[in-house]
Amino acid sequence: MITWPATRAAEALEALARMSGLRPKSVDIPTPTESAFHNEAAADAGVNANNSTNDPRRLSLWIEATAATLGLNADPEEVRYADVESLLSTATPAIFRLADGTLLVLLSLRKILAPDFSVHRVTQAALRAQICRPWEAPLEEELTSLLQSAGIPKRRHARVLSTLLQQRLANKRVAHVWLLRLPSGSNFWLSLSSARIPRHVLMLGAAYVTQYAMWLLAWWIVGAGALSGRLDRSLLAAWLLLLMTLVPLRGLVTWLQGVVAITAGGLLKERLLAGALRLHPSEIRTLGAGQLLGRVLESESLEALALSGGFLALVASIELVLAAVVLAAGAGGIWHALLLILWVALATVLGLCYFQQQRRWTTARLAMTHDLVERMVGHRTRLAQEPREQWHRSEDQQLEHYQEISRAVDRKAVALTALVPRGWLIFGTAALAPAFVAGASPATLALGVAGLLLAYRAFRRLASGLWSLSEAAIAAQQVTPLFRAAARPQPTGSPELALAALKSAEREAAFEANDVTFRYRPHGEAILNRCNLRIVHGDRILLEGPSGGGKSTLGSILTGMLTPQSGLLLARGFDRQSLGAQAWRRYITAAPQFHENHVLTGTFAFNLLMGRTGWLTEQDFIEANAICQELGLGPLLEKMPAGMLQMVGESGWQLSHGERSRLFMARALLQNADLLIFDESFAALDPENLRLALDCALRRAGTLLVIAHP
Repeated sequence: MITWPATRAAEALEALARMSGLRPKSVDIPTPTESAFHNEAAADAGVNANNSTNDPRRLSLWIEATAATLGLNADPEEVRYADVESLLSTATPAIFRLADGTLLVLLSLRKILAPDFSVHRVTQAALRAQICRPWEAPLEEELTSLLQSAGIPKRRHARVLSTLLQQRLANKRVAHVWLLRLPSGSNFWLSLSSARIPRHVLMLGAAYVTQYAMWLLAWWIVGAGALSGRLDRSLLAAWLLLLMTLVPLRGLVTWLQGVVAITAGGLLKERLLAGALRLHPSEIRTLGAGQLLGRVLESESLEALALSGGFLALVASIELVLAAVVLAAGAGGIWHALLLILWVALATVLGLCYFQQQRRWTTARLAMTHDLVERMVGHRTRLAQEPREQWHRSEDQQLEHYQEISRAVDRKAVALTALVPRGWLIFGTAALAPAFVAGASPATLALGVAGLLLAYRAFRRLASGLWSLSEAAIAAQQVTPLFRAAARPQPTGSPELALAALKSAEREAAFEANDVTFRYRPHGEAILNRCNLRIVHGDRILLEGPSGGGKSTLGSILTGMLTPQSGLLLARGFDRQSLGAQAWRRYITAAPQFHENHVLTGTFAFNLLMGRTGWLTEQDFIEANAICQELGLGPLLEKMPAGMLQMVGESGWQLSHGERSRLFMARALLQNADLLIFDESFAALDPENLRLALDCALRRAGTLLVIAHP
């Protein structure tokens, strides 16, 4: 028996995390009962027990909450028949939910963790059969009869049957899987270690050392033979074999570089994206569009420059060490190697000078980017309000300052990239001249020339690497706030409370705010001062007040976007720390004000259903279409060629102000939260659409809080 029952999901998850080296937290996780995953609605409707007892959505809530408690992420995905083989080769470690509701715990490629915590080696074909067999068996008899009636030879039955099954079941959902990963905000070195980046870097270094050792040996063979006048066929054959051996080594080096670059770059992007999503709303307002765009641009360059500069610096370091060894053994002796060390110190000093100057240049460039973006965003206001002669008053001064700094940077760059390698070639050759005049042996002269040229190539790489690393270090300073924001702690809650979110019997509980006080600045005036509020299921509340009175602030506090300095917030009797951030969002959701809500570039359906938890089914799309019709968006869907799959946003179908507002309302309604908050959502609607939207909200929202101006 290699499959686990669903009731041992948390136990399997913790064991999988520990044996995979993900270092989960040591916490006590209670074992759920079978009824915890029972889908009462499906059971009452008479649905087959195999499909209802272990409801995948309820099981997903338990696994995701358990993983969060352990300090990990469990990313849910659906497994289609056509994707089983590719997923099995990449989705490790992972937990698969099979057709019968049991769990298959995949430790690594071809390794299964059994319920007795033993590890079994199985073939990929056996794993595929374990997942797909329940779906293939009902069709095999029918398809076999079809093949026999068609006169297909028996020797070809297996291949034809496989092809027919691929066509019939290609889009069939055959399993669910949870991919176990470290959170984006976890220790970055641990994330790199989990992805085996250090191991690949060591392999890369070893491959480079082997490659250069063979290259030096080939150079020694040719040089020694040419200078001694004894270049016979055996030496040429050895030289040729060494060159042929370098071909697979260089292929290995290229492959390892690609693996490190792609994996490390992906982890860095995930980290920065997680940090951007965890920025406080006030931080985003403070930075402005220009500075945020500048940080995005710097994050793009950070990945490329850090990886390219890192590779160049690694190769240059290996080459310099080998060059020092070769020079010490060559005609110049130890003094030649000491000259190399002094030249490396000089290159390092020039690199630091370049870094300082480049940082000044980057600061000036980002300041110009910030000003330019702000001017582009507000160009209509400037055209209408600002006198024409003042439009470009400060731009000339900025450009002059930028040009002056650019000249200084170029001078430092020339000293680093041109003078360092060429200066070494001149001084290194001069240091070798006395040995040549003194009549040193051909072999030692060959080694000296080899070390000289190897060091010259290393300095060229080192100059480029220092240039890239300087750029990367400056870019890292700009994106450090995003990098650190990803590590901000989020309340995880408990798995039992996460499951309780789906129990309809508990939807009668109230939402309370007790003595809530909030200030935007530590010593500023309180926007909310000892605020008390109680909302009972089924309430319809209209919150009115003047601008700046704290209406939107209260809405943001209720949804968890802002944290009060004092007071207590309760949903169904539990605070946000106990429920966890994800469960709290399932209880309370909001459609923020228009300027704080966005249509993302994607399909209309994606923008509607982005707040849904778990897997999307056909029923989700049916419900989304029904809500759109109730909100008066039916004519819009009919006009769009692809309907709900039409691309919208900045690079897609352009939506009007009112259409966007109703899209935001539909997005919030589709999350099926207990408490729904609409902040100025009806302000942009005409009377007819306002009536449709209000009727839809009153009909579908369990509890509704509408924020509006009087």
